[in-house]
Amino acid sequence: MIKTADINRPSKHLIEGLRGLGAATIAGTLGHLGFRNPHMTGILPQTMGKAICGPALTLQCLPQRPDLFTEGEYADPETQLHRHVLYHVQEGDVVVVDARGDMRSGIFGDMMSTYFKGRGGAGIIIDGVMRDRPNVEKLDLSLWLRGWSPNYHVQTDIYPYAVNVTIACGGVTVVPGDIIVADDDGAVVVPVSMAERVIEDGHKHAEWEEFSRMKLMQGEPLQRYYPLHPDAQEEYEAWRRLNPVKPG
Repeated sequence: MIKTADINRPSKHLIEGLRGLGAATIAGTLGHLGFRNPHMTGILPQTMGKAICGPALTLQCLPQRPDLFTEGEYADPETQLHRHVLYHVQEGDVVVVDARGDMRSGIFGDMMSTYFKGRGGAGIIIDGVMRDRPNVEKLDLSLWLRGWSPNYHVQTDIYPYAVNVTIACGGVTVVPGDIIVADDDGAVVVPVSMAERVIEDGHKHAEWEEFSRMKLMQGEPLQRYYPLHPDAQEEYEAWRRLNPVKPG
């Protein structure tokens, strides 16, 4: 076993504040704040209609080397760090795996996924693949992956190296405890230090978009209503007074 640690989980206030925003709104807001690409590219939703928001537990995989890794799938299960990341799972956590984009090694299968669900995990995101798709789909988990494979996790070229260390996933740096938001558009990373600003700016954006969407459906000018032109601000505020934002 190389390295495993627990994480500092962000406050429930931040989790709930981000939960009401979609991945697209968050990605756009982060872009305006200087985080150019928070989207884990190439990792696609496998369970459409699911949306999650929770802290990241991380698993790092590395290329196999015979002097560093000689174990089989079951030689000594407790040396397999893909199990250990699951031991840390609390309700609402998101497991994020740097599997190096490998399309041949199924990081988790139905038994690990069953354990994950039993622990109350929110979702799994893998820069790579899983196995046992027919059985995993019965669990109704929230999954974002590159695909599926019949192979087990160390069958080909990678092996699990460290738990709860900084990783790369889909071209994005993920720090343990980062807030992950994922839906049908994909998965994005929100640094805890930026979460309050994302919540503030993101909700403002979502609020005027509701008004703009209504106006565009009525055939009103795109130039005036998206993005909301300063000349339309007073009109929007009058409409908002009559249609206040619903709590929660």
